[in-house]
Amino acid sequence: MTAPMYTLLVLTVFFANFPFVTQRILGVFPVRGGKKRFVVHLGEWLSGFVVCGLLARLLEARAGTVHPQDWEFYAVVLCLYAVCAFPAFVWRYFWHGRNRE
Repeated sequence: MTAPMYTLLVLTVFFANFPFVTQRILGVFPVRGGKKRFVVHLGEWLSGFVVCGLLARLLEARAGTVHPQDWEFYAVVLCLYAVCAFPAFVWRYFWHGRNRE
């Protein structure tokens, strides 16, 4: 693997976990009421998936020809992206709430 692929892998793990770690929309804008709802987390998570996919396509185009993919490829990649988000999801919804004083 080359350096851009390692960078893409790190960015993918970051984008998958970031929505569940912060209570601000896109990490910048405060939320009314102080807490993000699950729908907002899901929207940010999906937007991170799209950004990572576009970045991967750009890197593939720079390396050579872009191979066409069917729906099976995208289903598997979405599942792998969900696996990358698992630690922060568990921290936000299962572990974090249990350890509050």
